[in-house]
Parts: sequence; C-alpha cells; structure tokens
Amino acid sequence: MKKTITVWAAIFGLIAVILGAFGAHSLKKIVSPDMLSAWQTGIQYQFYHTFALLFLSALSDIKTQYLKLSFYGFVLGILLFSGSLYVLALKDFLGAPWLKYLGPITPIGGLFFMVGWIGILLGALKTDK
Repeated sequence: MKKTITVWAAIFGLIAVILGAFGAHSLKKIVSPDMLSAWQTGIQYQFYHTFALLFLSALSDIKTQYLKLSFYGFVLGILLFSGSLYVLALKDFLGAPWLKYLGPITPIGGLFFMVGWIGILLGALKTDK
C-alpha cells in the first residue's frame, strides 16, 4: 500500500506542477481573473493533498483500513475537487458553458478530503502505540 500511495502522490505532484505552470504562463491570457483564481485554488488543494498522501505513505503505525480510507479520500478529493475546478475554469475557453453544471462536484470533492483526514484521525486514535 505504501508504494501505491507514494506513486499516486508523485503523479499528482507532477500534474500539479505542470498545471500550475500552465496556469501561470498561459492560462492567464485566455480566462477571466475569477476563473484563474479557481484554477489556482485547484492547484493549491491538489498540492496540499499530495503532501498529505506523502505523509500518509510514511505512517507505518496506522491500521490498513484507515490508511485505505485516507488514501481513497485524498485521491477522490483531488480528482473531484481540483479536477472540477480545472474544468470549470476552462469552460468558457472550451466553448462549453454547460460544464457549469459540474459545480456541485467541487464540494463533494471537499467531502472526500474530509474523509481522508478523518481516516488519519481514526487511525491515530485506534493505534496502540
């Protein structure tokens, strides 16, 4: 499980750097300041939870069930929260205003982030050491 978590963290970290650079150098020319802010929020939370995944991979005392809960919570949170913000930021550029209906996915991603943190909390409370 530790290797799987580390691999996902590396992938998400790489993607965050690429998307962050794209946002800083190219995106600001094609989207509104509000949409650029949404993009940057997606990058920010993706980085936070990439670091959380790396931290999670270092936890050897946490029971597997809580480790998995946190892992899936963080991965789904990144995909849904950050991913939906990226799509929403690009909706006008893509000429797809109907993508605004993905807006409710963002808070669902936030809930998954919370699930990830709850997994760490429960794992810490249930650890005998």
